[in-house]
Amino acid sequence: KCAHLRLACQTEPKPYYTSKLWWCGITLLGLGEVGNFTAYGFAPIALVAPLGCVSVIGSAFISVLFLKKTMRAADILGGTLTVTGTYLLVTFAPNVPQELTARRVQNYLVSWPFLVYLILEIIIFCTLLYFYKRKAVKHIVVLLMMVALLASLTVIAVKAVASMIALTAQGKIQLTYPVFYIMIILMATSCAFQVKFLNQAMHLYEVTAVVPINFVFFTTSAIISGVIFYREFQSAALLSVFMFLFGCLLSFLGVFVIARYKKEEHLQIPFIDCGHIPGQKLTGKIQPDSHSSRYGTLNNEDDLVKSQS
Repeated sequence: KCAHLRLACQTEPKPYYTSKLWWCGITLLGLGEVGNFTAYGFAPIALVAPLGCVSVIGSAFISVLFLKKTMRAADILGGTLTVTGTYLLVTFAPNVPQELTARRVQNYLVSWPFLVYLILEIIIFCTLLYFYKRKAVKHIVVLLMMVALLASLTVIAVKAVASMIALTAQGKIQLTYPVFYIMIILMATSCAFQVKFLNQAMHLYEVTAVVPINFVFFTTSAIISGVIFYREFQSAALLSVFMFLFGCLLSFLGVFVIARYKKEEHLQIPFIDCGHIPGQKLTGKIQPDSHSSRYGTLNNEDDLVKSQS
């Protein structure tokens, strides 16, 4: 974001991929995702998934330093709720130390609770996909529910792959089992379709609506998949489960407070005075194309403007 803002203010705009700052941001983002992937190999899904709220409050506070945004009372309140919820999550998260070998993953895949869960998930996903494709129902809940259903499979596969890689690094070879490569295919496929539907949601709705709803749906589906597939709360006390869910609720509220009422800011890119373009009214404005790799590209140039210019 900082790189895009700097490029927009230059006299001669350049493509974003020529910016060293942009590449620095992408590299840091990639390292963060590697760390997130690694965490699934050492901690329960029910703990790792809700901690994604830390990135939301981190972005809110970092934007004050780098993007010069104003710190709002809602940011402080949301951050306080989220930090409190995070403390409860870490304190009361399920502690189920288990060696997640390839054979154990195979047994989990054919267990009846997961098979029932998978069948129900397929039925719900196909129903939503039918309304999305055939009935053109593109409500934000429909789109993000499909993302969440795919995410539940993604986190199952990510944890299995990360755990088997960790065991292999310790000298217990797991990469010779077919289930390892099945999980890699499942992880890549579900991720790709998640991006498709999430991108559609971002295109149709404001990011301030997509971010909190997607976080709640994703976290809920991840926790459910961890409970059913990896049996993470199998021996947990009732009080621990209650406090964990209360921590999730506080984290959800914190994310909603931070993101829900934050107006999306647009780049301060000058509009083009259409009074100097033949065929356009003096009061007309043409906005630069935000999807182009170069700033200042005109949107939807018609044949008349092309021929006259």
